[in-house]
Amino acid sequence: MTPLPPLPELLDGAVVVALPLATRFRGVDVREAVLLRGPAGWTEFSPFAEYDDTEAATWLAGAIDFGWRDSPAPLRDRVPVNATMPAVAASRVDEVLARFDGCRTVKVKVAEPGQTLADDVARVRAVRQALGPEGRVRLDANGAWNVDEAEHAVHALAEYDLEYVEQPCASVPELVELRSRIRYMGIPIAADESVRKAADPLAVARAGAADIVVVKAQPLGGVHRALEIVAEAGLPAVVSSALDTSIGLSMGVALAAALPQLDFDCGLGTAALFTGDITAPALSPEGGSLPIGRVEPEADALAAHAASADRRAWWLDRVARCHALLAQVS
Repeated sequence: MTPLPPLPELLDGAVVVALPLATRFRGVDVREAVLLRGPAGWTEFSPFAEYDDTEAATWLAGAIDFGWRDSPAPLRDRVPVNATMPAVAASRVDEVLARFDGCRTVKVKVAEPGQTLADDVARVRAVRQALGPEGRVRLDANGAWNVDEAEHAVHALAEYDLEYVEQPCASVPELVELRSRIRYMGIPIAADESVRKAADPLAVARAGAADIVVVKAQPLGGVHRALEIVAEAGLPAVVSSALDTSIGLSMGVALAAALPQLDFDCGLGTAALFTGDITAPALSPEGGSLPIGRVEPEADALAAHAASADRRAWWLDRVARCHALLAQVS
């Protein structure tokens, strides 16, 4: 574990930003983040607002790991990334995909509140038509289905040649049951929330509940800890983001670059979902991939996207509370 820096050192030069999204995603129109500068470079703390301090503290450990410790040596110069398709109408699929240069894999959000399976089918069909037969389509339900709903949905969507289904159900036992029901279809199950939000991120692998683990550097406590989890899980891994700024995405790229095997395109192209970022150009896909390397924010971009005074105070107080929790276990 990276040694815990004193709170004043952590907050020295901290910047709180609010980035607008081109399309509402994960229930938000604006993504807020704290940018911190450590001896190794800029880093990011951006747990979602609804997460409690205990969960958010792990994100702070991840930010400290990236900003106060050198990243592992990269094994590749660039990492391939997928496009991310929010729960938009099928008629908007081409508009969204145009933001992801060269990406031949698309992760489609399904099971969104207020939408039906028919909406999901129409969106997935439109993505498959846009990609053609050689593109790859993966689904992400964020644990919204029960086992019966998930089985029904997978049957309805299987004709679109799915690469895998991410977190179709919320709990590990449900994933085990669903995996046994659809194994004959040859559609793998990937676990995301069952890894990054679990008290034991390896429980899903031990239970045989998934074929693939989705790993995110910040929520798992940093690049180094995420690499350990992948090694211990013994399953293929997909590196993804949590709707990060370009700095947070560079943390994910560092993780992907250090994995001994990178069998799947990474979910690190999400800067394309913003209308602004903390650097220009943003760390967005070019030719379907992202380069390795740290990101430096630009003063004008930071000023343009600075959060309001009350939101800045809210975030810095959150950093302090999470720092106190980390100090108890360090």
